[in-house]
Amino acid sequence: MTGLELDGQQVGALLSRVAHRLGGFVDDLAAAPALGTGPLPAGLDDPPPQTPRSADELLDLVMAAAAVGGNPAGPRFFGYIPGGGLVSSAVAETVARTVNRYTAIGDLAPGLVSIEESVLRWLAELFGLPAGTGGLTTTGGSQAMLSMLVAAREAHLGDDSTGARLYLSDQAHHCVRKAARIAGLPRDAVRPVATSDGRRLDPEALAAAVVEDRSGGRRPFLVVANAGTTNSGVVDPLGAVADVAAEHRLWTHVDACYGGFFQLTSRGRARLRGIERADSVSLDPHKSLFLPYGTGVLLVREPATLVAGHTDADPGDYLQDLRSGQLPDYASMGTELTREWRGLRLWLPLHLHGIDAFRAALDEKLDLAADAHDVLSRIAALEVPEQPELSTVVFRHRDGDDASQALLARIHESGRVWLSSTRLDGRLTLRLSILAFRTHREHVDEALELIAGAAGC
Repeated sequence: MTGLELDGQQVGALLSRVAHRLGGFVDDLAAAPALGTGPLPAGLDDPPPQTPRSADELLDLVMAAAAVGGNPAGPRFFGYIPGGGLVSSAVAETVARTVNRYTAIGDLAPGLVSIEESVLRWLAELFGLPAGTGGLTTTGGSQAMLSMLVAAREAHLGDDSTGARLYLSDQAHHCVRKAARIAGLPRDAVRPVATSDGRRLDPEALAAAVVEDRSGGRRPFLVVANAGTTNSGVVDPLGAVADVAAEHRLWTHVDACYGGFFQLTSRGRARLRGIERADSVSLDPHKSLFLPYGTGVLLVREPATLVAGHTDADPGDYLQDLRSGQLPDYASMGTELTREWRGLRLWLPLHLHGIDAFRAALDEKLDLAADAHDVLSRIAALEVPEQPELSTVVFRHRDGDDASQALLARIHESGRVWLSSTRLDGRLTLRLSILAFRTHREHVDEALELIAGAAGC
């Protein structure tokens, strides 16, 4: 291969080489360990050569590097919040990157932006948000949280953030604090609110905190509620939080990055009741919609607030020919001016597989988590604090943190499964997060057998 241009035949040949390796990778996932061990292949840190290298050599090197470390694409990865990564979405990304359209301003790629908008409209309907709701796809929940916070700050505080106060529970994701810092708010702008049971934000405590802050000269403007915490998967009382926010004129944001797409199921809709009252919702399709990493969504009831928060006095005159106002201008709604076309990675799987397939997969995960809870509750050495509200099961050793840490190490010895830990109730707690679409009953049963054996049963 010489030069930079590939003709159609060369593109096909290169993709054929890629398809051969990825097909083998996918076929091997059923038996693959959750943690690949062994030394990294030689040559990963070599500088680029002056002359071409073989595509086969390079692809083999990449696949060998991917074999070392955690394997969240496989069925036995129960750590953090795995999604699996649908191959159909990866195919969509190949198409999107190859056609290489600029979608930050709709007029330059009207058809492709229309596809992206159709997904956002469907999502707004899914969560019961009103017509006119808008938003954008992002790289993930962290970027969505930042854009939301900037919009909420602008809408409620304007240019002066003096005395700003936002509220969250101690179970909120740390990206909220990070977004507040990046947005220029001081650390004391973030006020943790007491939880009613060590897990869920307490609406009465929230109301009391707002009243106290306002009487003290602070300027409350935002509350962030959880629709599935990362720690344990619990859902805040969204309706009651929305009541407090309405009474005290707060922007209500629901972080649904983990649990949002359980809205597709009847059980999920019941547990997420109240989300339809949010001013904004953040989602991670790379979690409970099973898409590849790097896929987030922000939905905002009043999309004009996004524009107000992300534009300045310089309109970018060099772009004046591209802004007719007929299509969304994502560059004015978020932090990115240059952005890839993310819509296809959502649109193609949803249309190709159909919504029923996603619903069935999510219902399966709810069933598996409930069954895993029952099994773990019968192991005498374990303490299982609560039933799972979504698909994460938490447990720990009755003998304390050291015993729980040792238990996790024993579970991981074989490399067959991978769990992660957190702290709940001030104690080290293990998490079995059942979410990857390739994870089925036999994989959960294998994990439960390993846990029982590690616990001495």
